[in-house]
Amino acid sequence: MINDKYKFSEITSKIIGCAMEVHTQLGNGFQEVIYQRALEIEMANQGLSFSREFEMPIYYKEQQIGTRRVDFLINGEISVELKALIKLEDVHLAQAINYLEAYDLEVGLLINFGAKSLQFKRLNNKSFKQQNQGNPLVIKKKRRMN
Repeated sequence: MINDKYKFSEITSKIIGCAMEVHTQLGNGFQEVIYQRALEIEMANQGLSFSREFEMPIYYKEQQIGTRRVDFLINGEISVELKALIKLEDVHLAQAINYLEAYDLEVGLLINFGAKSLQFKRLNNKSFKQQNQGNPLVIKKKRRMN
C-alpha cells in the first residue's frame, strides 16, 4: 500500500491499516464515536502520534469566524476524518477537504466504517487558501518551516 509518489505514504498506509483492523474486528453498524475510540487505541498501539478531535480557529480576512474540529490530526500533518455511513456522499468529501484547507494541511484521509467493506479516500490540498485569510496559527507554522 506504500506508494512513494504520495507524500506521507508510509504514515497514511499505517493509518489505513489501523482502520482495516478496527473494521475487521467491529464490522459495520456502530456509531462513529465507537470507531473513533477503537481507532484511537489501534493507532496508539502502532506508535502513531496524534491528537483526537483537534480544534482550530477559522479566519476570514484576519477575523476569527468560527472553529473546526477534525477527528484526528496525525503528526500535526495529516487530518483523518471518520464516517460511519452506508454510503459516502460528495458533501462528506467536501467536508474533509475543508479541514485540509482550514488547517493548511497537504494530506488527509476520509475513512468510512459504515459500509460492508472499509472505504477510504486519500485527499490532497493544493490550494492552501487559509494562509491567505490571516490565521495566525497557519502563518506561524509557515514561518517555522522557512
